[in-house]
Amino acid sequence: MKTPQPGILLPLPPLARYLTFLLDDAEHAAGCLRALAEVADGERTVVGLGRSLLSALAVEIGGLRPFPALAGPGLELPATPAALWIWLRGDDRGEILQRARRIERILAPAFCLEETRDAFQYDGGRDLSGYEDGTENPVGDAAMDAAIVGLDCPQLAGSSFVAVQRWLHDLARFERMPADDRDLCVGRRRQDNEEIDDAPASAHVKRTAQESFTPPAFILRRSMPWAAGNRGGLMFVAFATSFDPFEAQLRRMLGIEDAIVDALFRFTRPQTGAYFWCPAMHAGRLDLSPLRL
Repeated sequence: MKTPQPGILLPLPPLARYLTFLLDDAEHAAGCLRALAEVADGERTVVGLGRSLLSALAVEIGGLRPFPALAGPGLELPATPAALWIWLRGDDRGEILQRARRIERILAPAFCLEETRDAFQYDGGRDLSGYEDGTENPVGDAAMDAAIVGLDCPQLAGSSFVAVQRWLHDLARFERMPADDRDLCVGRRRQDNEEIDDAPASAHVKRTAQESFTPPAFILRRSMPWAAGNRGGLMFVAFATSFDPFEAQLRRMLGIEDAIVDALFRFTRPQTGAYFWCPAMHAGRLDLSPLRL
C-alpha cells in the first residue's frame, strides 16, 4: 500500500535544511534516484522531483508543470526551477549537516547542489515578523485531503505536489512601520493572533482566505523561517493535491484580477519559486514506480 512521505503531515521540526539540486548528467540520474530512495525515509528526509528531471527520464507526471512567472501591479515574481528538492528535518544541526553531506555524495554522479538553506522554528511557530504562521492550516483528515493525492488517482495515490518559495523580509522597513499598520498588513493582531474584522481588502488573511475561492483553495503550509547573517525571511513550503489552489492564492495576492495587492509585499518579496512532485512511500522507501524505476 502506498502512503505519503510522513514528514509532509507531521508537525514542523525544530530545525531544517533545504537542498536544491540541478541535473548535471542525465545518464546517471536514474541510478542516483534509486540510491536516494534507499536512504530517504520520507520523514526526516522529504524528497521532491522537478519537471526538468522527469523530462530527462522521459517521464511525465500529470499535474507537474513549470512554476508560473506571474506579474501584478508593480510586482514580478521569479521562477527558479530545479531538478530536485530535499527537505531535511531534525533537531540536531550537526546531524543534519552530516546527512546533507551524505546525500550530496550519493547524488554527485548526476546532480550538483545549487543551494543550501537552513531553517528553524521561531518563538513557538512564528514568522520572523512575529506573526503566527499557518494559522488557517487544515488539520487531521482535512490536511490529508488538502495535501495528499487520493485513491481516485491510483498511479499517484499517496504523492503530493509542493510549491517552494524563499521570501526575503525587509525587517528594518517592517520595524519602522507603526504597530497598527503591521497588524493591518497581516489582518491579525500580533499580540493575540486574532483576526481583524475590519482589516482592509489588502490584508494578507483576506487575500488568501482559503474558503473564499471557487473552488476553495486549500493547501497545507509547512513554512519555516530562515536566516543568513543579518538577513532572513520565510521558506514558504505548501503541499497540495495540485498547484491550482496555490496559484489561485498567488494570483489574488498579486492583484491580477482586482488590482488589490497583498500588503505583505510592503516588506517582503520572494527570491525563488519552484514546483516539485513528492513521490509516495511503499514498503518503507520512496516509490519510484511512476518513473518506471
